Amino acid sequence: MNTLLTTLYVKIDDHLGRPPRIGRPPRLTDAELVTLAVAQVLLGVRSEARWLRFVPRHLPGAFRYLPQQAGYNKRLRTAVPLLKRVIRMLAVDTDLWADDVWVVDSTPIECARSRPTVKRSNLAGWAHYGYCSSHSRFFWGLRLHLVCTPAGLPITWALADPKLDERQVLMAVLDHDPQLLAQRPGLLIVADKGYVSAELDRYLAERDVRLLRPSYRNRAPHPAQHLLKPIRQLIESVNDTLKGQLDLELHGGRSIDGVTARIAQRILAMTCAIWHNRATGQPTTRSLIAYDH
Repeated sequence: MNTLLTTLYVKIDDHLGRPPRIGRPPRLTDAELVTLAVAQVLLGVRSEARWLRFVPRHLPGAFRYLPQQAGYNKRLRTAVPLLKRVIRMLAVDTDLWADDVWVVDSTPIECARSRPTVKRSNLAGWAHYGYCSSHSRFFWGLRLHLVCTPAGLPITWALADPKLDERQVLMAVLDHDPQLLAQRPGLLIVADKGYVSAELDRYLAERDVRLLRPSYRNRAPHPAQHLLKPIRQLIESVNDTLKGQLDLELHGGRSIDGVTARIAQRILAMTCAIWHNRATGQPTTRSLIAYDH
């Protein structure tokens, strides 16, 4: 953990440099803030107040200054663009970034359960009721749409209303960052049956991208369909890492800024672990065992 945090801090600090600021510089720099946020997720401390009490006892001297809980929360919520920038920076710095196969899927991000909580939540207007076919249940919240490599390295992601069509969200995400497809001619995207769409096929074909997905039972199967099941399991494995080890569903966010910051915090932690594992030659790319204690 100490090696990862030190390497991450140096990498971010070198990348960000010293941007000009008006007024007094913050006592906790942006590089220290991101490093602190990653350490919190990897060590499995969901409460920010408990985390700020945890650090002096278990990581003495690691951070020269720790803010109060309110200040830390405010800095994290306003640092979402910075977290996204660091996720991309670390992803590009791995050999996995050049992979010509992507896997795409969406997973529920539950934000409330009781009806009174739904009525008074600050997420009203952003979150809605959706259905999770994997668990055969309804939920109230958002959906995380994740595009990653087969090894689990996040390429891009988005939080969206669960009622929105997955195919429309994928096109919107790719339109938001057109350079992703422009740099990868002949890219192959593997998806499930929810991405069957003639419009999506035309959209991707115009960008020299192939979409591979299972066929419906009343249609002729794809020649390579028997190879899809193990590849589809990869995205489920990535979701399991986010939910089972990084507490994706236990984010505790109560506003759209809070939820977005906590989801970005967890995706960054996984990206950081993959980046560090590849750089140090670890046998398992997406292993978090060395950093969770």
